[in-house]
Amino acid sequence: MDYCTNNGATGSHGSAEPVERRIFQMYPVLFRIGDFEITSFGALVAAAALVGLWMFRRELRHSHLPESGADAGLAGVVGGMLGAKLLWVSEHLDEGPFLDLLFSRGGMSWFGGSAGGLLAAVLVIRAKRLPMTAVLAAATPALAIGHAIGRVGCLLVGDDYGSPSDLPWSVAFPRGLPPTDVPVHPTMIYEALALLPVAWVLVRLRRHRLPDRTVLGVYFVLAGAVRFVIEFLRINERVAGPLSVAHIAALIAIAFGATLLVRAGTRASLGSLQRL
Repeated sequence: MDYCTNNGATGSHGSAEPVERRIFQMYPVLFRIGDFEITSFGALVAAAALVGLWMFRRELRHSHLPESGADAGLAGVVGGMLGAKLLWVSEHLDEGPFLDLLFSRGGMSWFGGSAGGLLAAVLVIRAKRLPMTAVLAAATPALAIGHAIGRVGCLLVGDDYGSPSDLPWSVAFPRGLPPTDVPVHPTMIYEALALLPVAWVLVRLRRHRLPDRTVLGVYFVLAGAVRFVIEFLRINERVAGPLSVAHIAALIAIAFGATLLVRAGTRASLGSLQRL
């Protein structure tokens, strides 16, 4: 990934004063086969799905769960992508025609993806009469890793960046979604880097054979906390004081995770965490 600098440029998020631009060399299209484009975002989403499904199958085997549980993972991938895209489109209907937004090269909602993926997975788990909590807990490391890989795809198309910044690693996305000539926080990379240790913690919890409810609780608390903190650097519309819709969704996730931890036995869960 290459960077270059320019002086004196301004953009939609900046002032008229000269600023130094650190322009991210984006790769929205990896290659073309005739009129068919292979986009970087699509490739990274596919990679996230493949890696996530591989990890999920591994965790199912580790927990001696039926291999058919992987069908829930596949359903979660499809449901997550559909939910993420549809919610993002509904939030940006004032920016263009529905179909143009739907088939744009970026634009995914974290909350929509989480809700859509969870709903689809739950329906398959119920249909196959699998142990709900055990299968969902087995999916948590895959969810964290898949989410991290997907955020790299957001970087490559300049989607989901943050507010203007003068930090050394801030970059501009003149071909982003939307374009900006002003250096901003690359929040997609912040989130990807933060999710990697979350995935490691979840794997360690499972190797220490913590209760499935505890693993699920830790996932929701940590994933929600990561998004809640990073969201303060994003430029999403605030709907309740300093909070955006994603903030509220993150708080719901944290509260749900905390409830699971309490029901699993907080003292025992904290003791196991200290042994990691």
